[in-house]
Amino acid sequence: MSSTIWSVDEHLDDILAAVRPLEPIELQLPDAQGCVLVEDVVVQVALPPFDNSSMDGYAVRVSDVEGATEEFPAVLTVIGDVAAGDGGLADGRSVGPGEAARIMTGAPLPAGAEAVVPVEWTDGGTGGGPASAMRAHSESPEGASGEVRVHRPVKPRAHVRAKGSDVRPGDLALKAGSVVGPPQIGLLAAIGRSTVRVRPRPRVVVLSTGSELVQPGEELTGGRIYDSNSFALTAAARDAGAIAYRVPAVADDAETLRATIEDQLIRADIVVTTGGVSVGAYDVVKEALSSVGDESAGEEGVAGGGVDFRKLAMQPGKPQGFGSIGPDHTPLMALPGNPVSSYVSFELFVRPAILTLMGLPDVHRPRVTATLATDEALSSPSGKRQFLRGTYDAEAGTVTPVGGAGSHLIAALAQADALIVLPEDVTSAEPGTRTEVILLR
Repeated sequence: MSSTIWSVDEHLDDILAAVRPLEPIELQLPDAQGCVLVEDVVVQVALPPFDNSSMDGYAVRVSDVEGATEEFPAVLTVIGDVAAGDGGLADGRSVGPGEAARIMTGAPLPAGAEAVVPVEWTDGGTGGGPASAMRAHSESPEGASGEVRVHRPVKPRAHVRAKGSDVRPGDLALKAGSVVGPPQIGLLAAIGRSTVRVRPRPRVVVLSTGSELVQPGEELTGGRIYDSNSFALTAAARDAGAIAYRVPAVADDAETLRATIEDQLIRADIVVTTGGVSVGAYDVVKEALSSVGDESAGEEGVAGGGVDFRKLAMQPGKPQGFGSIGPDHTPLMALPGNPVSSYVSFELFVRPAILTLMGLPDVHRPRVTATLATDEALSSPSGKRQFLRGTYDAEAGTVTPVGGAGSHLIAALAQADALIVLPEDVTSAEPGTRTEVILLR
């Protein structure tokens, strides 16, 4: 273990300087969800690709319905249907003077037509009063012929979605660096893209260490506790955008831990361990990771292989490990075992590493300044940056501590949506103090 005391910023800078974005790959649209584009996507076809109706109704010539009212309707001859997916009227006919075509939402505007009259502005071809809906073609095919009475006039291009009104060929659809979410996938599909070039979602392997750990659902025996860290960190990795794999807790045996990690390297872009990084007689992570999968291991950091175990000037989360393992120099981050220490360490160090692997430019949680809402002063150890759990009220601009400072107090963590940051030179923060806050949600 390095004897140097590292600052929070130094440790994070070391991580981000060593972690590199994953190599881009071409993926089918469904597989690209959550990934980051590595190139601009330019529109090749107009969207919509043709003038089409935004309503169910009748395609007409504007002059034919000018001055139409319910008392004195314009009577037009219906010459056919145009449904979504049709190329237009049958036999390529045009809408001529005194004529109308029954048209469905999304159908192409037939030649000769200048606007669409909603069906509610007509009698729907029934000869009666205003229609509330169009009769189904399968039940009433004669509706595609005969006459329709139009009760209101329309302006040119009324209820018509123009070709290219959404995007035109040559337009920039999505910028490089965009995260591919559901709306982006919809746009890509709409402009005809079946694949995109992206950086894949990082694969994160999470495992807890400790012979005292029991899987939830199993019976607790004397001296044992449930493994919560691996579940929380796996969820946090997925929340950050990664594909996360949780490994059942590993006992305090260096050979077992080493073998387990080596087995996981095939599916890992980054490995995260929790527990076993302090100075106890059974903290075996340091022992196990001194040579896991890499004969050149040592304390050289990622570039030379091996994992460096450090002490950080922070609370909670003083003991940390970072380096690379295996033939591909897979990044590994060893976090403390106390639940709050583990989660805070993930937020400060692992999450930015995951977002860096994804190729995102901004890898940090949002930070704001808020007024400390507390009944008494908060104490903080001199020379350490303290991170306290809190709830942030954006409207009031305040942050309220929840739970104590103990790194084992996980219940308060579930209530918190922010971390209150007390700098290294602050030993007491009075009520009303303006302080930095890291927003977690």
